[in-house]
Formats: sequence, C-alpha cells, structure tokens
Amino acid sequence: MADRAQETENAHVADVIVIGGGTGGYSTALRAATLGLDVVLVERDLVGGTCLHRGCVPSKAMLHAAELVDGIAEARERWGVRATVEGVDWAALTATRDDIVARNHRGVEGHLAHAGVRVVRATATLTGPRTVRVEPGGTWRARRGVVLATGSRPRTLPGLVPDGRRVVTSDDALFAPGLPGSVLVIGGGAIGVEYASLHRSMGAQVTLVEAADRLLPLEDADVGRHVTRGLKMRGVTVWAGARCEEARPYEDGVRVTVSVPRGEPRHLDVERVLVAVGRAPVTEGLGLAAAGLAPDARGFVAPADWSRLETAVPGVHVVGDLLPPPSLGLAHASFAEGLLVAETLAGRAPRPVDYAAVPRVTYSSPQTASVGLTEEGARERGHDVVTNTLPLTATAKGMVHGQGGLVKVVAERGGGPVAGAEPGGSGARSAVGAAGEVGTVLGVHLVGPHVSEMIAEGQLIVGWEADPTDVAQHIHPHPTLSEAVGEVFLTLAGRGLHQH
Repeated sequence: MADRAQETENAHVADVIVIGGGTGGYSTALRAATLGLDVVLVERDLVGGTCLHRGCVPSKAMLHAAELVDGIAEARERWGVRATVEGVDWAALTATRDDIVARNHRGVEGHLAHAGVRVVRATATLTGPRTVRVEPGGTWRARRGVVLATGSRPRTLPGLVPDGRRVVTSDDALFAPGLPGSVLVIGGGAIGVEYASLHRSMGAQVTLVEAADRLLPLEDADVGRHVTRGLKMRGVTVWAGARCEEARPYEDGVRVTVSVPRGEPRHLDVERVLVAVGRAPVTEGLGLAAAGLAPDARGFVAPADWSRLETAVPGVHVVGDLLPPPSLGLAHASFAEGLLVAETLAGRAPRPVDYAAVPRVTYSSPQTASVGLTEEGARERGHDVVTNTLPLTATAKGMVHGQGGLVKVVAERGGGPVAGAEPGGSGARSAVGAAGEVGTVLGVHLVGPHVSEMIAEGQLIVGWEADPTDVAQHIHPHPTLSEAVGEVFLTLAGRGLHQH
C-alpha cells in the first residue's frame, strides 16, 4: 500500500486520461481538449485504431475499387460501352488505399496536436479508479476521469488459427498477399457480406456461410432477402443455416467441410478462408480489477449510467467497442459517445446517445442502410405496425441503375401501444394519430446502389419521431433514388401518386 501511495504521489497529472486512440478514444480526447481540459491519450499502436488502419477506411477504399470494376462490366453488358478489365494491379490498388489511410492518419494526428492533446505511444494499465501506469511513461493521475476506449479484436473459431495467408480475419484480410482465386467467408453479418462482395467483384469464386437462417440477421428480413438475391445474381454461393464443421489448411489453400440445412455436408477446397464471426472487446492487461471493475460474461464493460457512459466506479467512463448493446460497435456511434463523455467530463449536460437513431450500413453490392426498428423487432416490442415497401426500380433513376433494391418503412399504426424506453435511448415512443392512421415512423430500411448516402434522411425521421405526413410535405428531387423514399411516405400519408 505504501508503494502504491508513493507511486500516486509522484504521478504525472492531467484532467482526463484516455486509454485507446480509436474513433471513440480520439474523439473524446479532441472534444475534451477543445473544451479546455488537459488531456493525455495513451495508444500502444497508431491513433485511428482498427477503423482507420484495418477496417472502415481501407475496406471502403477497396470496395470503391470493386465498384469501379463492376461498373466496367455493367458498361459493357448493359450499355454497349466496349470496355474490358485487363486485370487488377494489386500493388497500385493497395498503394492508393494505403495513401488514403496515411493521409487520414496524418489528419487525425494533426487535429490532436492542434488541440493540445498529449499523445503517448505506450501501454496503459489501470492501477486505481483514476490512476494509470503507462509503460514507458510512468504513472498518471486523472483529476476528472479516465476513459476506456481499448476497442475490439476479431473473434476466431476453434481449429481455425489465422495465419495471414490461408486463414484470415477482417483485420488482416486486406493485407493478405495478392488476390485469391477462391474464398470461403464464414459469417454473413455486415463484415462478411462486404468481404464476400469485394472478393467477387475482384474475380474470386466466393462461398458465404452464415449460421443464422438468413444473411444480415440483425437487419429486417426483407433486407436480408434482397441482399442474398443480389449476391447470388453476382455469382456468390450463399449457404444460410450452415456451419463450417472442419477446415484443414494445407500448403496452397484450405480444405473445408460445411454442413447445410438440407442434404449431405459439402466439401470444397479454397485458396483462402475469411473468418468474420464478430468482434470481441479488448480488456486483457487493462487492469480493470485494480479500478474496481470487471467485464461481463461477454467481455463488455457496462456503464452504470448510460446518460453519462460512466461505470459504477465514479470517474471511469467507457466508449466504443467495450460497450455492450444497445451500443452498436460502429465507428460513427463511437464518435457520438466520445463527444458525450468529453462534454460530461467538462461539466456540461449533453443529451444521451439515441442508439435507436444510429444508422447501420453495409457497403456491399447491393448496399444496405437502415435506422430504427425492423418489422420483426417492432412487433416483438408490442407495436401494432404498418409497413410500406417500394422497389427502387419503380422509379426512373432506379431503372437507370438497374440493380434492384427497395425502400421499406416500418411505422406505428395510429392508436397503438407506447413502447418502453431503451437504455441510452431518448425515451418512450408514443403512437401518433387516430386509430387507423399511421403514426410514428419506427424504422427505415434501404437496399440498393448508393443507399449509404441516403440514410441520413431516415435518421432524422426516426430520431425526430416523425410521422409520414411530416415527411410527405417535403419534395424529393426527380429523378433520383431518394424519390423512392418520398413516394413511400406519400403513400403512407394517403397521398401516393405511383403506389396503391
């Protein structure tokens, strides 16, 4: 105890100590510093975290390249443009990707420096509620609070040890050598679907295995069906309700056995297996016990107060992938969490994060973008719902793109029950309108080209608890894909022109 007291007495001091420099960590640090707090950010690798260096940014750069390849095929086959893809210069492609990442990294470092955040590249371990041992760097004490933002790592499967070449995870798939001719993707969530789409665009034979009965099981069932149809039309083999029972790496690939819902197990040889079965919080070596904390059974560090993202130990806050649901493990949610915690530590009273209004996007081909409740989720929560769905090809711009897709809206039927408030949400949602009318919009779900750029409107609709008449009065430009969103709400408001 005397040694600990001496260590604390000799500690360096800052207002806020942030452990982890990913999206949640550096957003906390930036906002806290701009509010006049003295901030130390400890990161053992590179600021920007998984999203910037191994996930969101490099994967979307690669998916953009894949979109260009697909566009050339469409130009030739549908529009009569005599263009061909001679091949993919992997070195040039990855160089462009790495340049985008590097420029973003320099930008983050520059913002932190300009704000006056002290960035320490080291490993941090809690030694108490507000004390942190930094190696190298000594001991630090936080006057106002410590923020845990250590992120997550890919989950793996028993017997499948990633080697960065034949068996890869989402962290290293982009950096494995060359383009494989065949890939088995295990996991049909957003990450698995994106990587299946990317590899197919680049010419690989792709098999996608998902244990649930449909792809994107957390999304609306109609979304999952449309994505499955779109991937199959592109030549991806999709096995839902299936499991990888065995995978044996050998010199040039992996021999895999997959159990499927009907029929005998399938056996195939692929050059690469990509494991995309989710991510796990990183807490090893963090010293949670010394601070009076413990992760839950799933490894998350739950806040006692969602409005402040503060744990049961006063002064210790959590952001990003360490948070359990309803946090979504999404980079843009982490930014919001970082702002919330920083403003809380600065003595302000920010609004809690409304997780019900956080958009979810899958950047595959076709893309998906959603916000709010699925139809199934709304019914499970006791809502009497009304839905309206419109194919994108019902609009002129949808026909131009020719990739299919849909707009689906889930709303409360007028006179329905009041849904209970969710942790971290904005409170109960009440029905709007008389019986038989359409009330509050509960969810907006999109599938198709560029829908990732269209979902912001849905976020405002759900977040502001609008009803269809609120949206129907606003004019959507013609001809655009967003016109389909406007038409769905016009119909729900009883004013539809092209839907009956």
